[in-house]
Amino acid sequence: MKTLEILFIALGLSMDAFAVSVASGATMKRLHLPHALKMGLFFGAFQALMPIVGWAAGLGMKSFISGWDHWIAFTLLSVVGGKMLYESFKIKEEEECGGTKTCPFDTGTLTVLAIATSIDALAVGLTFSFLQVSIIAPALLIGLVTFLMSAAGVKIGTTGGHFFEHKMEAAGGLILIGIGLKILLGHLGVF
Repeated sequence: MKTLEILFIALGLSMDAFAVSVASGATMKRLHLPHALKMGLFFGAFQALMPIVGWAAGLGMKSFISGWDHWIAFTLLSVVGGKMLYESFKIKEEEECGGTKTCPFDTGTLTVLAIATSIDALAVGLTFSFLQVSIIAPALLIGLVTFLMSAAGVKIGTTGGHFFEHKMEAAGGLILIGIGLKILLGHLGVF
């Protein structure tokens, strides 16, 4: 798998975290750099760890599914991308930080958000193991891209909010579906 493809996968995976970061940033009246860095660190670390977990799990199942790996890769990426696309069109309730509501920058809340937004990366790691892709460089790239996108998302959220939030999540879903289709068509010899 080429570096550019892995970069596109990283961008696609980071869109959930980006959308949550924008929404979280919108709960602040002004940017607090430690909050942006903390959110980026949590999201980036979980996005880097989950593909490794998925990749390791996939190695154990490889002998059972080697003849169907391209279909599984296509299905997993399409399901993850489709879920992101669907969620980008759902109406989401806004949450304010402070008062009786939970603040997205609290460590407990941030851990839950980081796990929830990185489940997709687990499926991508599983796909990488089926495609016999080494995992360390992709995991680091996915983590770095997610860190940068999440920290930037908090900044964007504090300065103007929700204009990009759902559009970026939809774009991420379309990217993952496109990569899954490319894997399938490439294996079938279409290109």
